[in-house]
Amino acid sequence: MLLSQLLAPDRVRVPLASRDKPNVLRELVGLLVLACGGQEDDILHAVREREECLSTGFGHGVAIPHARSPSLGEVRLVAGVSAAAIEYGALDGRPVRLFFLVAGPETMAGLQVRVLARIARLVRREYVRERLLEAGSPEAFCQVVREAEGS
Repeated sequence: MLLSQLLAPDRVRVPLASRDKPNVLRELVGLLVLACGGQEDDILHAVREREECLSTGFGHGVAIPHARSPSLGEVRLVAGVSAAAIEYGALDGRPVRLFFLVAGPETMAGLQVRVLARIARLVRREYVRERLLEAGSPEAFCQVVREAEGS
């Protein structure tokens, strides 16, 4: 499955309004629930619980928070770009500006892992990260993802 099949402009926020990790997580979960449905409290609790185990700060200014929730029937993806770098506790110690949130039911854990791997491959490329950060709109962000997946 391509990320561009899961990501649409209504699932991207450019820029994010939040300025700290707890509020970014809340904002991303709110965006996911608004665009895709699900129980906001359940999803946020699952995301926070996962974050307590190990930071989902991937490195290079990217975080990929993720969780499993029975309130979702499918794997869902939302993304956002912060105008300012946010201290996130990333594995490389660097602040984060680029966020992808993945959530889905336990029954689709395999697909969720594949989506996480696709995001990780996508953002390993510096020029892709730079283009995503420069995207001035959700539509532009989605276009960068489509183009990057085609290369």
